[in-house]
Amino acid sequence: MATMTTRHFMYTAGALLVGLTLAACGKQEPAASGASAPSAATPPAKVYVVGTDAAYAPFESQNEKGELVGFDIDVVKAVAKKAGFEVKFINTPWEGIFNSVAQGDRDLLVSSITITPERQQTMDFSAPYFDAQQLIAVKKDSSISKFTDLKALKVGVQNGTTGDEVITKLQGKDSANVKRYESTPLALKELEGGGVDAVVADNGVVINYVNNNPDAKFKTVSDTSFAPEHYGIVVKKGNTALLEKINTGLAGIKADGSYEQIYAKYFGTVPKAAAGAASAPAPAASN
Repeated sequence: MATMTTRHFMYTAGALLVGLTLAACGKQEPAASGASAPSAATPPAKVYVVGTDAAYAPFESQNEKGELVGFDIDVVKAVAKKAGFEVKFINTPWEGIFNSVAQGDRDLLVSSITITPERQQTMDFSAPYFDAQQLIAVKKDSSISKFTDLKALKVGVQNGTTGDEVITKLQGKDSANVKRYESTPLALKELEGGGVDAVVADNGVVINYVNNNPDAKFKTVSDTSFAPEHYGIVVKKGNTALLEKINTGLAGIKADGSYEQIYAKYFGTVPKAAAGAASAPAPAASN
């Protein structure tokens, strides 16, 4: 009887030991599975804050929902997707837009910004993505036919833009006839009301306004003295890592046809072969 009890005890102890071993093994599986999960996770894409002055249709403006839309917005979205990063757009007044990137409040800027030697001293530009030129807007009955006709007239411009620069050079820095406004549409509204005799601004913006405001009865005047300009995407001086990402994405959307599709959406035509292809800006300076 004692022998049977011992056997029973040994059998029971052995079964218990096996059960505990299996239970211990069972508890290790979730830990092993959980340990490997972080290494398989994909890190979130970097989000860059983009500053833009949304008062420059068709390049950047706000729709009825308050969303930022336009050619520049679509280009940067496409560039970001191609280069593997994300963007968040913030409407930023033109007067402080360059300081916002210099101080680190914005990572990059896209706002119809002309590449100029002066600006290149304090900020870095991407490869050009749009070719522009200054254009004169006047009323249909105006006798103005060339840029020099504006010498003694009241001319509206957006403050701090290339239009401001060229008119200031023509009339002199102390001229009271240079009327500066916060946006080009405001300057054009002043022309409509008779407050100025002409407005000088980027061709894309002027043409868009004239086409969409037929009741204003404007016409445009071009002049061969206006030098070609190139828009670029701005980053803080020395931010070569971000600049490389932007240029990679920009080259990518030009190669796969995305850029042409965006251009045609806003301007109805395919860009000329030279559009955005220049590696260096013209000496003259837009927005």
